[in-house]
Amino acid sequence: MKKSYDLKHLSKLIQAEKDKKRTIVLANGCFDLIHVGHVRYLKEAAAKGDVLVVALNSDSSVKKLKGEGRPVLKEDERAEIIASFYFVDYVTIFTEKNVEHILLTLKPHAHAKGSDYTEDNVPEKDIVKSYGGKVAITGGLKIKSASELIQKIALKTNHE
Repeated sequence: MKKSYDLKHLSKLIQAEKDKKRTIVLANGCFDLIHVGHVRYLKEAAAKGDVLVVALNSDSSVKKLKGEGRPVLKEDERAEIIASFYFVDYVTIFTEKNVEHILLTLKPHAHAKGSDYTEDNVPEKDIVKSYGGKVAITGGLKIKSASELIQKIALKTNHE
C-alpha cells in the first residue's frame, strides 16, 4: 500500500479520514539515520490517535537545519523507511524549515513532538491551538540523536 503523498493529495485523504471520525496525529522530523528514539517517538505518537501522518523534512530543509554533510540519507530513502513502519499511515515531505503550512492545511487533532520539547516550547504550539488542536509530547526520555550517532561513527572510523 502506498503511504507517501504530496500535501495536496494528502489533504484529500486526511479529510476522508476525518469524515470517518478518525483522530489524526501529525509527527514531523528529519529522521536522518533512524534510531530507537525515533521509533519510540513515532510509535507513541501513533497511539495518540487513529491515523499517524509523518511530515519529513526535505533534503534541502535538513541541510538548512543540520548543516553541511546532512542529510546522510536522501529524502526518498528516509520516506521509504518511515513508511515501512506498521504504525505510520501517511508520509509527506516538506521543504519549509517548520511544519506550520502542513498543520494549517491538514489541521490534525494532535501535533506530536519528541521529548526534547515541552508543551510550552513547541514552536508550532500557537498554530495548533489556533484551529483547536492539541500538542502531545511523545517518546519518553530523549535517548539518541542522529547528530550524536554521526559523531560517534566518525570518531570510531577515525580511530581504526
